[in-house]
Amino acid sequence: MYGNQRQMLQQVQQMQRQMQKIQEALGSETVEGTAGGAVTVTMNGQLKVTAVQVAPDAVDPNDVAMLEELLTTATNDAITKAQELAAKRMEPLTGGLKGLGLPPGMF
Repeated sequence: MYGNQRQMLQQVQQMQRQMQKIQEALGSETVEGTAGGAVTVTMNGQLKVTAVQVAPDAVDPNDVAMLEELLTTATNDAITKAQELAAKRMEPLTGGLKGLGLPPGMF
C-alpha cells in the first residue's frame, strides 16, 4: 500500500510540474476580444491585458457610455477566449479528471 501512495504522490508532483509549465507558456500566448469592430482587447493566456486598440470613430465625447460598453464587451470576449485557450492547453493533463464529479470549470 505504501508503494502505491508513493507512486501516486510522484504522479501528482509530475502533473503539478507540467501544469506549471503550461501556465508559464500561456503567458506568451495571446487572444483577441473584439466588440463592434471598433475595440480590440489583446490578452495573454494568464488573463493579463497586453493591448487595447480603439478605432478613432469609436471615440465620441458625447457618447462615452458606448465606448465603455465596447471596452467591457471586448474585454469579456478576450477573457472567455483566454479561458478556453487555457482549458485546451490543460486538457491533456486534466482530461482524465473530469469523471471525478468536480465542479465545472475546475478542470
